[in-house]
Amino acid sequence: MTDLWEIENSIRGEGFERVCGVDEAGRGPLAGPVCAAAVMLPLGLEIPGLNDSKKLTEKKRDELYEIITGRAVSWSAAFATVEEIEEYNILNATFMAMNRAIAKLDPAPELALIDGNRNSGIEVPSRTIIRGDGLCASIAAASIIAKVTRDRYMYELDLKYPQYHFDKHKGYGTALHYTAIREYGPSPEHRMSFLRKMH
Repeated sequence: MTDLWEIENSIRGEGFERVCGVDEAGRGPLAGPVCAAAVMLPLGLEIPGLNDSKKLTEKKRDELYEIITGRAVSWSAAFATVEEIEEYNILNATFMAMNRAIAKLDPAPELALIDGNRNSGIEVPSRTIIRGDGLCASIAAASIIAKVTRDRYMYELDLKYPQYHFDKHKGYGTALHYTAIREYGPSPEHRMSFLRKMH
């Protein structure tokens, strides 16, 4: 088991007191917004089972969501809409969502740790950590908050547009989803730029 606090401990050793982890969910789907979360955890907080959200079951993510939101110093989640994804492209829309999530933290972070290798659009001091959602406690926590928040949004969309089965695939390009798009055409929640590759 990797020590999820190792990276943050060394960064805090440089004198940073308030460090948040940032991750997103929903860059790849054909429909729905992209969601980002920012989480500031108490230093050294042990959360059993904390890991990259993609490696967890939905039930486990929901359990961890309750623990994280209950014990974080500060946390937030924010979206960039389908319209923003279409207008600014998915990378820039992801940065918009991340900046919105970071801006809602109180106290404000001195440093944001961003999952991945791109942080050019982040408005606060930040560093990237590749595969950070499996290496860094606060990014792992953010990955869970982002995923659970976005999934819950997609469940709401499923009630509005039941014909697309958003509850099952959360907007990702599954066979079931493509079949529904072919049958019913795209909804206002579909990212048209992502559907260009459809045959």
